[in-house]
Order: sequence, then C-alpha cells, then structure tokens
Amino acid sequence: MVSIYYRADGQINVSQTETDFQTLKQTDVIWIDLFSPTGDEKRSAEAFLGTTIQSRAQAEEIESSSRFSETENAVFANTNFLIPGPEEYSMETVSFIITRGVLTTLRECPLRSFTDLQRRIMAFPKFYPSGEIIFVSILEQRIDLDADMIELMSKEIAQYNRKVSLGEDINEEFLLDINQLQENTMLVRENIVDKQRVISSLLKTEQFPSELHGKLNVMLKDISSLINHTNFSFERLEYLQNTVIGIINLDQNKIMKVFTLVSLLLMPPTLIASFYGMNVSLPMTGTFWDWIIILVLMVVSFLIILFIFRYRKML
Repeated sequence: MVSIYYRADGQINVSQTETDFQTLKQTDVIWIDLFSPTGDEKRSAEAFLGTTIQSRAQAEEIESSSRFSETENAVFANTNFLIPGPEEYSMETVSFIITRGVLTTLRECPLRSFTDLQRRIMAFPKFYPSGEIIFVSILEQRIDLDADMIELMSKEIAQYNRKVSLGEDINEEFLLDINQLQENTMLVRENIVDKQRVISSLLKTEQFPSELHGKLNVMLKDISSLINHTNFSFERLEYLQNTVIGIINLDQNKIMKVFTLVSLLLMPPTLIASFYGMNVSLPMTGTFWDWIIILVLMVVSFLIILFIFRYRKML
C-alpha cells in the first residue's frame, strides 16, 4: 500500500493510488509511505523520485555504509523499530529516503509511530511543511515510545526484585523469565544505539537542514540518558539473576546437607546392626534380652552422633 501526502490549497491531502504520481509535482509532495508495497507501487515511487529505493535485504544489513549513505540528491537511512510482544520483542527495519524535501519510508508492518504521526499531520498540517520535519517527528515519537518501554521494563524488574525479597517461589521458570527480560533489555539498547548512529550521521550531512540540528542534538541527549538507563537495568537484572542462582544453590545445598547428615547419623546404628548380623559367636548373645541391648546400643550411638553435630552447630 502506498500513501502519498501532498500540499494543496494550504492543506495536506493523502492519496493511496500510485497513478497519482503522474499528476503530482515533486515540490508539493512531502511524504511517501510505502507499507508492504507491490512491485508497481515501488517502481512508480522510484520513477517519481528519480532514485532507487533499497530492498529489504539491503536495509537489514548491519554495515555503517548500509545503515546510512547519501548521494548528490538523496539521503538514505535505515533503522530498526522495536515491536513489543507478550513475552519477547522483535525488530522491524524501516528505510528512510529524503529526496529534495520529500520523505519516503519503506516498512513491512504497521507501526504506532507512523499511525499517530499520520493523524497529527492531517489535524495540524502547518506544523509539517517538509519531509525532513516529518522524519525528525518520527524519530522523536519513536524515542518517546522506547523510553516508555524502558520504564515498563524497569517496573517489571522491580516486581521480580520484590518477589525475591519476599522469598516467593523461585524456580527454574523464574530464572528463565529473568533471562528473557535480559534479552529484551539488550534488544532495546541495540535499538536505541541504532537511532543514535542515524541521528549522528544526519548532523554530519550537509543535505539536512541546519535549523533542525537543535532538535537532533536534544534527541541525542535523550538517547544518551536512555542508554545509561538500559545499562543500569541490565546490571540490576544481572545482580538479580546472580541472587536467584545463589538462592537456588543454597536450597540445593540444604537438601544435600540433610541427606548427608541423615547418612552420618545412621552410620553407627547400621554398623552395630551389621556387626550383630554376622553368623558367628558374638558377645552379649544367647539371651532373651539380646535384641533390647542391641537396640539400646543403636539408639545411644545415634544420640551421641546427634549431640556431637549439635555441639558443633552443624544442625
């Protein structure tokens, strides 16, 4: 699907037909949003812009030259947008092309940043006179959403920490949940660092309006604070994970300690029982009270070992 945002009579209109490229002037168009476009829609946009739109495979490459590049008339930027899920997060690569004031975006899934901005453009058209401003607005909104995700993750970490402090049931599933939260934190940090790289590149290019550098610098400061926050969250998760592993190890050690002590306590009675179970002539045998004497010896040996363990504070 293609959405073409263009100025007409002081308002911003939107067209969703690629054939309108033939009637529109490039100076009137401010944004071309390609959402899972067909081949005809993509080729029509390329002919209208006079440049090639990157493929999805090219957009997903991790080299710096692939994430940001520029030609004489166009600036190409690729960045990841984080999509939160019920348990884990996923990355969606979005391509941005700025050609003589026209912003072109290429994406494969619906994104909240785009949906909210499209509503604001139609409601307040005078605030979005060019594609560069729309690009900056998308990045601003995306950074705000990333900050919201980091806040939610911080609350989730605090809940896990509270469970550990209260001594609630801590098991393997609890440890796996913490590991998944660590993975999500790393994805958020990777996503934010990717935005930082794109914005830094925009500040260096001469094709981006200098009047927008102030907003870009503010976004860099916000990103820097978010990176620090994700680093702190990851450290908290690592500490929490070590605490949980320590608690699990302590519980296992307690169980092994019980088994070991029980074995040691029963050793003397077992030795006595084995000794008098031998088929040879033994002392204190041949009377009716033999079994009582042997039982008393076993109980006394058990109590002696128990007293020694308690005296040494091993129980």
